[in-house]
Amino acid sequence: MTLSKKASCNSHGQDSSYFLGWQEYEKNPYDEVRNPNGIIQMGLAENQLSFDLLESWLAENPDAAAFKRNGESIFRELALFQDYHGLPAFKNAMAEFMSEIRGNKVSFDPNNLVLTAGATSANETLIFCLAEPGEAFLLPTPYYPGFDRDLKWRTGVEIVPIQCTSSNGFRITAPALEEAYQLAQKRNLKVKGVLVTNPSNPLGITLTRQELNLLVNFIDAKGIHLISDEIYSGTAFDSPNFVSIMEVLVNRNYVNTQLWNRVHIVYSLSKDLGLPGFRVGAIYSNDHMVVAAATKMSSFGLVSSQTQYLLSAMLSDKKFAESYIVENRRRLKNRHAMLVRGLQKTGIPCLESNAGLFCWVDMRHLLSSKTFEAEMELWKKIVYEVGLNISPGSSCHCVEPGWFRVCFANMSEDTLDLAIQRLTSFVNAISSSENKNRFSQNSSKSSRRKLLTKWVFRLSFHDRERER
Repeated sequence: MTLSKKASCNSHGQDSSYFLGWQEYEKNPYDEVRNPNGIIQMGLAENQLSFDLLESWLAENPDAAAFKRNGESIFRELALFQDYHGLPAFKNAMAEFMSEIRGNKVSFDPNNLVLTAGATSANETLIFCLAEPGEAFLLPTPYYPGFDRDLKWRTGVEIVPIQCTSSNGFRITAPALEEAYQLAQKRNLKVKGVLVTNPSNPLGITLTRQELNLLVNFIDAKGIHLISDEIYSGTAFDSPNFVSIMEVLVNRNYVNTQLWNRVHIVYSLSKDLGLPGFRVGAIYSNDHMVVAAATKMSSFGLVSSQTQYLLSAMLSDKKFAESYIVENRRRLKNRHAMLVRGLQKTGIPCLESNAGLFCWVDMRHLLSSKTFEAEMELWKKIVYEVGLNISPGSSCHCVEPGWFRVCFANMSEDTLDLAIQRLTSFVNAISSSENKNRFSQNSSKSSRRKLLTKWVFRLSFHDRERER
């Protein structure tokens, strides 16, 4: 059987080391009892730290999970046909939750929300709405490996990297933006916009106001779109605080301008609420044409009415929503600190970060050479010998070999402690081996020096004999 070109093309990115690491984990998953020597999954950005808070709410509100309203079953109502606009109660609750996460500094109109089956669907739908096949979006590196699939595979749109480096903490700069734009021009690609993740995946940092203002100025000058993927907005656990692109636009009086309509937000409950299996994503746009088109496209990836009903009840509980956000951030901060401390004791530094479910870890000093081949060699050792699945920087299109994304929120504290122990043993073994090699080399050099000294002495002795 012959598949279509779209189905058989390799632009999905499934052969990336990011996905290959997952495959190796699935073959040999760690389990404290059944498989204690298995691979620990540190390549999955999943938030399991506050699941008990959700379970407690469900236990205290049984009607929501049982699909009841005032004690009466509404199962039939939810199970029958619903159109693709979504339940008004859920869209209202979602809009208010988004405002709460942003400190209520901005508000969101539920009518500008489009519900999608997760952020993957939201990003792809936006690209379909804003660009033609063969046109381009600029993305700062390093970026989430799944974007190669989400933005390119079915849309035919190209990604042009905005090259960011460790020299300034991987921050976005004006020269990097312009260089990426000019590169696209040289490739005869029409640039339709810039897409950023804020907070950043994989860096775990929030964009500064300076960067956000820079992006606004850039898209204004070029007349292009900006997509701000803010699915990690509720994970910002330390200063500086998360600033939404919408807050910047409001502060700069861009409301109801042409630029106002060219900025779009992607959101999801997968990270902030830890519910990736519920597949709840959203597009927020001030452009009514984008909202209308995206709403029609959402037919291919709807959120079930049962899910919407349950979550509308949960998010409408203001006391719960507020306390959850605060407690979840506290737990993330503690877990992040645990990983950073453990790695520092091992001699492995991390990029200073304040958000996300992962750390951007610097293992350049462990490379056998400053190449991506050496990075892959180290990654394979960590996966197969150490038993940790982490994501190599090359899978995130990082321009510098030796950086890795390491997740910390998808496991128990004991499992994270074991992962740190494994990595410590590995690094100590490398250091011991290097010390032995240096000792051997020094001994060899010392022996050669002794032989040379003896040879010089004998030579000078014979010369003196001849002089006599």
